[in-house]
Amino acid sequence: MREATPKSPVISLVTVVLASLLLPVSLTGASVAMPGVAADFHSSLAADQWIVNGYDLTFAGFMLACGAFADRFGRRRIFLLGTLVFAVCSLISAASTDIALLDASRAVAGLGAAAVLTSGSAILAHTFDGAARAKAFAVFGTTVGVGMAFGPFIAGSLSTNLGWRSVFLLPGIVGLVVVALATLLPESRDPQANRVDWAGTITFSGALSALIAALIEGSQLGWASAFDIAAYIAFAVLLTAFVIVERRQTRPMFDFALFRQPQFVFGFTPLLVYLPSYLTAVNGETTMHAGVDMLMLTVPTIFFPLIAGYLLRWIPLRHLVTASVGLTAAGTAWLTVLHPGIGNWAALAPYAVIGIGIGTSFGVMDGAAVSSVDPSRAGMAAGMFNTMRLAGEAIGIAVVGSLLVNFTRSHLGHRLDAFTGPYGHGPTALAGALNQGQLAGPESTVPQGSRAAFHTIATSSYTGGLHDALWVMAAFCAAATVLVAAVGSKQPTPAAATTPATRTEPEKVAA
Repeated sequence: MREATPKSPVISLVTVVLASLLLPVSLTGASVAMPGVAADFHSSLAADQWIVNGYDLTFAGFMLACGAFADRFGRRRIFLLGTLVFAVCSLISAASTDIALLDASRAVAGLGAAAVLTSGSAILAHTFDGAARAKAFAVFGTTVGVGMAFGPFIAGSLSTNLGWRSVFLLPGIVGLVVVALATLLPESRDPQANRVDWAGTITFSGALSALIAALIEGSQLGWASAFDIAAYIAFAVLLTAFVIVERRQTRPMFDFALFRQPQFVFGFTPLLVYLPSYLTAVNGETTMHAGVDMLMLTVPTIFFPLIAGYLLRWIPLRHLVTASVGLTAAGTAWLTVLHPGIGNWAALAPYAVIGIGIGTSFGVMDGAAVSSVDPSRAGMAAGMFNTMRLAGEAIGIAVVGSLLVNFTRSHLGHRLDAFTGPYGHGPTALAGALNQGQLAGPESTVPQGSRAAFHTIATSSYTGGLHDALWVMAAFCAAATVLVAAVGSKQPTPAAATTPATRTEPEKVAA
């Protein structure tokens, strides 16, 4: 096949990083918009959680498939299609008239985001080599950090001044700009990828969907409900089928051999998407104020991808990853200092430690992942890496949401029995409302003279539930730190594919 007309690497870098900026903004923005959505649609907690979890679920669930599609059908083509799907669904989200349409559009937007991230990473791996590739992925990681850092603030400002719909409108408009830029990118693909692994796609996506659905609905329906039991059985069956299917593939979309490399074994804590709801409910903050507070957590993710990329000259990757997870564990445990009315200075240190931990992993991990294989399979590698990361986030967000509801309900106990109204004797209903960022509404249902006592019980119980959830997350991250250190020590030498001398150029195709 004839080669594509060469395009400037700068155009590729600008296009990919602009698209990658939209993805964390869309995720964190949705969590900030949740209280406004709940107030307008009077929706349940589970339905509101699907605004975030539906997006994260399809984002993670179709990452593998999109990486394989990019290698098979062309990285630019999949990138262009994914950006278009993301932009259109974001605009539909902004125009939604009910929670069902909003949840559905967010889920499809996650599918587009999966295509954007995997094909975008593969485009960078194909366009750059050696030191230039490391710098490109450092910029990529910094851009993700910027999206993480300012996403809650931007979303809070938009939601407070223009309403929650503007949170989805802005990414949709910018996404259309990226679509126009994507037409300038060169095309590339894996010449040996001659078919689609449909069996692997269906079994993996189905297994992850079943697990997330069980975790989200369990807090509402009961962990031993018929729905949850059926979902867990479906998860186990589909996951087993996926492993069997992939081991029989000549060119699997999920290469289990890559787990022998430390770049593919790491822990990643879920983003604290429920903190804006806590700040809104307990401290009575506006979504804009909550977004400003979240900057303490997210701003470090702007700088530390570049710092981590620089430190790789002297510090092995496995040590940086171990430090990243360890800092996240320490910061999450420290964040239990949160209490009603806490000042920003008192919370700054734990927020910053978590942000440094997460920011350290951005960028260097993406570059290491796609450099662990031959460049012709960069789409598969990006799909594997980001699937592992985002599947962990999707599951983590669902688990944290369920833990918050159950822990808050446990702390409420029988303390509401003295109150009249719909929340008297109703710890489950109040726990759900609090986790949607709503307290003023429930308070208004009790007599004026009882509101102060009701407020104290609600905020202290929600705080106790948050602390319990944070301790669970900290323990998980601490265990992950030990695991990452142990696994990484067994494979200190990076894969041969990371050296320019062993690189084989993928076939270029006509644009």
